Amino acid sequence: MLDIATAYNKYSFLGNEFLTWLWFMVETGQDITQAIESRDPVSLDIGNSLVLENSLGDNAREKITIKGDQAGLEEGTTALKKGAKVTEMNLICKLGPEEEYHFTLKGDSFNITGLKTPAAAGDGSDDEIEGRIIEKALLLVRITQVIDTLFFTFLKQRTADDWKHKGFDPMRTWIYND
Repeated sequence: MLDIATAYNKYSFLGNEFLTWLWFMVETGQDITQAIESRDPVSLDIGNSLVLENSLGDNAREKITIKGDQAGLEEGTTALKKGAKVTEMNLICKLGPEEEYHFTLKGDSFNITGLKTPAAAGDGSDDEIEGRIIEKALLLVRITQVIDTLFFTFLKQRTADDWKHKGFDPMRTWIYND
């Protein structure tokens, strides 16, 4: 059995590949709802930041950060061409017609930071506080289920025998033809 530190080091690349796959899915207009077999419509958009890292050897790393509401992602695709990996991505996830979540997902740890959920209903009276807390907890569960399902969908594709032709080659074409 692998201990946690060994497993983390051995499979740490998967989180960064997952974020790159998500970017590919968004940029190429893939149907996220169909990919995760959801009953509710699900859509993803890249938010206002993207972080990539490129290993330069001898423990040197180049970090590329793209921030801003109107920031273009051309620098990011150029970094991908040079071998960089997406390490952090700000996302906007819409579930159904009403729920919109904003958050940042980190590739190395799958930490979700800066999560903004839809507003909980209620007028703020003491009687409704418990209900609002439960509603917020349910919203957290919904977004983590979407992220988990996306990751398991990615893992299923990544470990399939036809990954090179159905996953890797289309991503490479997207990177180099963009």
